[in-house]
Amino acid sequence: MNHTYKVLKSDIELFAAALSQVRVYVVQPLSEDMIEVVDYGGAIEKITPESIKINGSYFFRKQFEFRVDVKKDSAGM
Repeated sequence: MNHTYKVLKSDIELFAAALSQVRVYVVQPLSEDMIEVVDYGGAIEKITPESIKINGSYFFRKQFEFRVDVKKDSAGM
């Protein structure tokens, strides 16, 4: 089984993740092919137009990426 991720970009994607209480992790892009995982995440607690609150910390939406793991089944894909 392969693991991959989905970047949550739209308000709808972020609200769906908040409602389903999935683990969202926070990534800061450093360059085109390098990232730094800032927080290994948890459920989204609050969403504003400027920031997302996860595990009691606020992260600016323009500065970070918010990702969820997506499991792909090798038989299904």
